[in-house]
Amino acid sequence: MTKLIIEPESGINPVLRAIATATRTIDVLIFRLDCQSVTRYLEEAVARGVVVRALIARKHEGGARDLRKLERRLLRAGAVLARTAGDLTRYHGKMMIVDGRSLHVYGFNFTDTDYRSRSFGIVTDDEALVREALKLFEADATRQRYRTKHPALVVSPENSRSVLSDFIRGARRQLFVYDPRLGDESILQLLGERAAAGVDVRIIGKARSKGASMLDVRKYPGRRLHVRAMVRDGERAFVGSQSLRAVAFDKRREIGVIVRAPSVVREIQAVFERDWKATRG
Repeated sequence: MTKLIIEPESGINPVLRAIATATRTIDVLIFRLDCQSVTRYLEEAVARGVVVRALIARKHEGGARDLRKLERRLLRAGAVLARTAGDLTRYHGKMMIVDGRSLHVYGFNFTDTDYRSRSFGIVTDDEALVREALKLFEADATRQRYRTKHPALVVSPENSRSVLSDFIRGARRQLFVYDPRLGDESILQLLGERAAAGVDVRIIGKARSKGASMLDVRKYPGRRLHVRAMVRDGERAFVGSQSLRAVAFDKRREIGVIVRAPSVVREIQAVFERDWKATRG
């Protein structure tokens, strides 16, 4: 089963519920975390015997002190910690695996600001996808080379450029895009080609390139946009941390998923259409 988390409507509760239901293990990637309830729930999980492994970003802009405070607090609680390697410019993925059976891939960080922004999260119990995500976690936690093997797990810099390029090329009728910082020239060219071929291409966010001049790009009508997502032909969707720009494809660890569950795809499309309609107001 695959489910969708919609922010800001869902708030923090889906994350807290997932942590609270863990009975054996929680493996979590942390880029930013300032929501104390998440930290508290992780500490409570350790106290009830759950093995909590946290892979914490080595750095992010302006937040090194906060990350080190978080490390100390989780270490005192008994969590097992690792820091991301320094070979990539940023470790920006957002992922949690509960009991080795449930995979969460988020477009948002564990921060109050992100919970108040437009974003999505995907929760799935697809066994093959969960296994692949665990391999990714193990590789990054132990600083080993990761080689992706599951076509639905989108990982930068391993396969994201090729997978998302193919996703765009496959659009025949309609392509809806959320992206706050779209800027990769080859992706913009693909989007332009799809639009020229008669595909209804709509983008909510910002496109920082002259190549976007022929595309219909509109500012998000709400408070803040913090998701990277696409819906293709009402049949498939992408949700993840990858912006469609070169640095996110080539120099960062970013994580996303391709979703085919009809109910989830419909939900994302419905949210996009509501937001798109609001841009006209």
